[in-house]
Amino acid sequence: MDITRRALAGMIDHTLLKAEATAEQVKNLCAEAREHRFATVCINPVYVPLAAGLLRGSRVGVCSVISFPLGAHLPSFKVTEANQVIQAGATEIDMVMNIGAMKGGAYELVFEDIKAVADACHQHNVHLKVILEMCYLTQREKIIGCLLSQKAGADFVKTSTGFGPGGATVHDVALMARTVGGQLGVKAAGGIRNYEQAQAMIAAGATRIGASAGVKIVAEAKAGRQ
Repeated sequence: MDITRRALAGMIDHTLLKAEATAEQVKNLCAEAREHRFATVCINPVYVPLAAGLLRGSRVGVCSVISFPLGAHLPSFKVTEANQVIQAGATEIDMVMNIGAMKGGAYELVFEDIKAVADACHQHNVHLKVILEMCYLTQREKIIGCLLSQKAGADFVKTSTGFGPGGATVHDVALMARTVGGQLGVKAAGGIRNYEQAQAMIAAGATRIGASAGVKIVAEAKAGRQ
């Protein structure tokens, strides 16, 4: 599956979520995102005000993560965190699902957790992606997580935080895409380091790619396909 460099760049969340990330690194991330016209920069909440200021007037969005990377915050904390990063300038939010509740079969809690954040996001026209952390889930739980996210009003389902024992797989992306049936976006993230991997995820149904190697990925796209 061939895709132009420009279209590919517009599907990438240019990501910097490591604990030791500095303000200078975030500034560089934003400069790269402007240059390559990535969809967003994906950063930790503390850097949202900086990124929002640097990207003002561009088409690059600011994505921030909440309840990251465990998903184990109280629902009210997740809503508060979402509201704070939105006020600081976030245009998209990636929240981690309550993984323990999913594993324990507490599906109503999972649903209400997602819905509370989705409602907060949509009051401000902010998109919500739900990180399912697929490496921890059974096939059945993966499907249920996608369906609960859809029912709760999420805009995307996402494979991974990148901090778990496994990242995105073609199998999981294809399963997610089949389950949400085009009603939600599908973000593949975790371990995507080159153009070939990104291309495989898109072919499987990913509509967004989360990667720290965004510049490398677009550089490896076929020469001449602008």
